[in-house]
Amino acid sequence: MSSDISQAFGHPEERAEASAGADPRDRISLRDHVVEADIGAFQKERGHRQRLRFNIVVEVRAIPAPLEDDVDRILSYDRLTEAIADELAAERVNLLETLAARVAERILAARQAMRVFVRIEKLDRGPGALGVEIVRSRAAAPLRVKAAGGEAEPLYPVVAYLSNAAIAAPDLGARLDALLAEGNPVVLTVGAPAAAVPQSGQRPTQRRIELLAIEQNAWVLAARDSRCLVVASRTEIDWAMRHHQMVVWAPSKLVLDAVDGPKVHDGVALSLWLAETLSAKRLELHGAVSAPAGSRVPLRPVPL
Repeated sequence: MSSDISQAFGHPEERAEASAGADPRDRISLRDHVVEADIGAFQKERGHRQRLRFNIVVEVRAIPAPLEDDVDRILSYDRLTEAIADELAAERVNLLETLAARVAERILAARQAMRVFVRIEKLDRGPGALGVEIVRSRAAAPLRVKAAGGEAEPLYPVVAYLSNAAIAAPDLGARLDALLAEGNPVVLTVGAPAAAVPQSGQRPTQRRIELLAIEQNAWVLAARDSRCLVVASRTEIDWAMRHHQMVVWAPSKLVLDAVDGPKVHDGVALSLWLAETLSAKRLELHGAVSAPAGSRVPLRPVPL
């Protein structure tokens, strides 16, 4: 049996591990949780309770040390069983797909949850188990703009991370032309410059120093192409997306203002966080950089 087939029929934990990349998140899981429910699209299923088996894996944010053995600082297993019970109690549904999506949405409402795998199987519809499995990740709702017909349509920007080599490359203008030619809003991101940043020896001040180093690099990019407008606030980003103005993200304000923002200041990791926040169409990685792990935002490496 191939590894793909083995993972397909194994516990969702195997799928989470296989797709975690080089920097996997912590995970909690619920195995073989069986409940009875009235569910199904066929008339003969109505009014008859049947057994459902749930297997759930949740990837969670790393907990800043020290944990102090405090249950309030973790995502409790009760959150998983309560999500199932609450959705089954809310209303009768026809499809396992609907139930799985709603359970995933409830779990992702917890601030610690980043990605969730939900498998639900019917145990009484035949000699075997019939089921579905879905994967959902935390991402904000997209910005919406009024279309010609008066309907509000979502905007899905392309977030493009430019490595230092890409910023200095002679084909920078052509890369930006290609991004703009698609017609999507474009948000550019960068990392820190190659030179070492000053070390303060204090975590709060060092965090600001590292973010400011990235912003200095954003201004370097802006100097190389006049179309690159450096912006810091979500208001500026939203305005630029509505007007299809290409911008370069200066991260300090959004990162420091975020209640549950990223704790790392690696440029690629910050770019993934921004892409998820903006519900980006994809995250492009220009240059020899490693792809971050675990996101519903599609990734596209673009070599130099």
